[in-house]
Amino acid sequence: MKILHTADWHLGKKLETYTRLPEQEEVLDEICQIADREAVDVVIVAGDLYDTFNPTNDAITLFYKTLKRISKNGTRPVIAIAGNHDSPDRIEAPDPLAKECGIVLLGFPHSEVSPFKLDTGLEVTKSEQGFLEMKVPGHDAPLRLIVTPYANELRLKTFLGLTDKEGELRNLLQQRWQQLADTHCNPQGINMLVAHLFMMKKGGEAPVEDESEKSILHIGGAQQIYTEQVPSQMQYVALGHLHRYQNISGAPCPVVYSSSPLAYSFAEANQTKYVAIIEAAPGKPVEVNRIALEKGKKLLRGRFDEMDKAVEWLKENQNALVEITIVTDHYLTAKERKTLNEHHSGIIAIIPDVKNKNPNLSDKASSIDTSKHIDDLFRDYFKSKNNDQEPNDRLMDLFREVRSK
Repeated sequence: MKILHTADWHLGKKLETYTRLPEQEEVLDEICQIADREAVDVVIVAGDLYDTFNPTNDAITLFYKTLKRISKNGTRPVIAIAGNHDSPDRIEAPDPLAKECGIVLLGFPHSEVSPFKLDTGLEVTKSEQGFLEMKVPGHDAPLRLIVTPYANELRLKTFLGLTDKEGELRNLLQQRWQQLADTHCNPQGINMLVAHLFMMKKGGEAPVEDESEKSILHIGGAQQIYTEQVPSQMQYVALGHLHRYQNISGAPCPVVYSSSPLAYSFAEANQTKYVAIIEAAPGKPVEVNRIALEKGKKLLRGRFDEMDKAVEWLKENQNALVEITIVTDHYLTAKERKTLNEHHSGIIAIIPDVKNKNPNLSDKASSIDTSKHIDDLFRDYFKSKNNDQEPNDRLMDLFREVRSK
C-alpha cells in the first residue's frame, strides 16, 4: 500500500500583506500530480489545513476542490485532521458530504467516524474515538489509523479524563494510544499514528521549530510528546506542525514531519519542501521516500552594504519573495526605498542596519538587534517603555495572537 503524507497547508496564509493563494493552488496541483504519478492508494493531511479559524472563501474553495480531486471520486481515501490553526468544528462541518467522496475529516481528538461503505470498495470497517480501520480499494489488508488532531491542553485533558497533575498528560496520552493499538493493531494490517503536535526524542535535541509555529507550546498548548510513547505496533507516525522535513526517530518506527508545501516565513528561507511517500505492508518495516516540491516562490534573505549590489541581487531573483537588509551610514531615504522597490515586486521587508545612528537616540534604541525574533524585540520594546519591567504572559500571548493574524 502506498500512502502520501503531507501537512501544514495553511491555506489563505499571507506573508505580511502578500497573498500566497496562487502559489498554494500551484503546489496543491503538484501534490495531486505526484499522487497520481506515484499511484498512491491513500492520502494523509496531518493538520493546519487552513491558516486561521475563519479562512477566506477562496481558501475554503481551494481546500474542497483539492480534496475532491485527490480522492479520485472515492477510490483513494483521504484522511485530514485539524491542527492548531484550524477550527475543529469547521473542519468537521462537511463530514456527511465528504464521506461520500471518500474523505474523512477529523477535528477533535475524541472524534469518531461512523462506519460507511462506498461503491468504489472503500469502507470504514471499525471505529472508536481516536481510531479508524479502513478497507482500501485494491488491498486485502486493512489500514488502521490512531488519530490525534490538535487539542489545547485543557481539551486534551478533558478527552483523556485527566483532572490533576499536569505532568501526567503525556503518559495518559501514551496509555490511550497503547490501548487502541492493543485492541485493534495486529500484524495482519497496516498500522499508523496520525497527529498534529510537538514530538521529540526524550533527552534529545528538540526538532527545529519555525517561528510561525512556536505558539503551540505557549498559547494554551499541550506539552511535547516523546517518541518512546509511540506504541510498538505502529509502522509509521505521520506528524504535522513543524514546517521543515524531519524524521525524528527510527524507533519504534519512522516519526516524520513531512514539511509544509511552501516556505511561510523567512526562518524557512532556502528550505526544500517535500511530501513523504510511504510503502507499507502488514508486519514489515515501511519504506519512506520523500519527493521534493518545486512549485511556489522561494524565500530569500539578502544583506548588502552597497545599493548597486542590492539592486543587482534583486534583478537576479525576480521569482522569489525577498527580505533585504541594507547596511548603511544613515537611515534609508524615501528615494532609496523607491529604487529598491522599482527593481522587485516581491520585496516583503527592507531592513536598514544603520552603523552610525543618531547620537540623540537613547542607548537602548540605538542598539536594537534586528536579528532577534520578533517576540524578543517586542519584549525589549516593552521593557524600554516600562522601566525595565517584563511583559506578563497574558500580554505576550495577546501579542502572538495579533502577530499570527
